[in-house]
Amino acid sequence: MNKIDTTFKQLRAAGRKAFMPFITAGDPDLAATAGLVRELSARGASLIEIGFPYSDPIADGPVIQASYTRALAKRLKLDAIFEAVRQLTSAAPSSSPLAPLVAMVSYAIIFRHGPEQFMREAKQAGFEGAIVPDLPVDEAGELAAIAARHDFKLILLVTPTTPRERAIEIARTSTGFIYFVSIVGITGERTAIPASVLDYVAWLKSQTDLPVCIGFGISTPEHVRQLAPAADGLIVGSAIVRRVADAAGAPRDQHVRDVGDYVASLIRELPG
Repeated sequence: MNKIDTTFKQLRAAGRKAFMPFITAGDPDLAATAGLVRELSARGASLIEIGFPYSDPIADGPVIQASYTRALAKRLKLDAIFEAVRQLTSAAPSSSPLAPLVAMVSYAIIFRHGPEQFMREAKQAGFEGAIVPDLPVDEAGELAAIAARHDFKLILLVTPTTPRERAIEIARTSTGFIYFVSIVGITGERTAIPASVLDYVAWLKSQTDLPVCIGFGISTPEHVRQLAPAADGLIVGSAIVRRVADAAGAPRDQHVRDVGDYVASLIRELPG
C-alpha cells in the first residue's frame, strides 16, 4: 500500500488529523531541505510537501515565488532534487522514519521530463505522490493512469469556486487525498479564513472517501482550530517558507529548529 494511504488510514483509526508542511526544494539549498524534512518528520508532520521550483508558478504567492526564484538562481535541476531526496530517504533509519513525501510540481515540468519517466524517477527517489496544480481534470486521465502503474498518487485541487459537478469529477480522478484551496487567489498568509470553506468541505467529504486536506492561507493556531474539525488534514506553506527566508544567514541548525518549533506549535492545536 502506498504510504499516503497508510498514513491516512492510521490517522483515521486514531481519530487524528494530518498536518502537512510545505518547503521549497533547494531553498536555501538541498542540504537544508533534507535537514528540514528530517526535523519536520521528527516534530510530528504527517506528510511533507516539497515544492519543485518553477519560473512561472500558477497560484503561488510572493513568498513561495521568491523561494522558487532563489532556488532557480542557483541553477537547481530536477535531477538534483531527485538525487537529494533519494539520498535522504535511503539513509533514513527505521527507528526515525520520514513522513511520506509529496511533490508540488507544475505539469509543465512533468511534461518536459516525460510523464512516465517523471513518475518512475519520483517514486524511485522516495516521493509517494504529486500535487499538480495546473493540470485540469479534463486532461488528467493519461497522467492518472501512469501514476496508478507506479503506485504513485495524483492529487488535484478543488477551489471554493469549483462547480460541484466538476468537484465530483476531480474527486473521482484524484488519489491519495484531495487538496482543497481555502481561498480564491494565490497562496499566502491570511488574517481570516472564510466560513463558507467549512460548508464546501463538509459537502465534498460527503461525495468521496478520499481524505480532504485544506491549504492556502493557513498560518496561525486560530486557523488550525477553525479548520481542523472540518478537514482530514491541513497544509501550511507560505508561513514556513517565510521563516526559512527570514533565517538566511543564521546557523543552519538554529533555523531548522526554529521552523520545527513553529510547526510543532501548530500541530499541538490539532484535535485528537
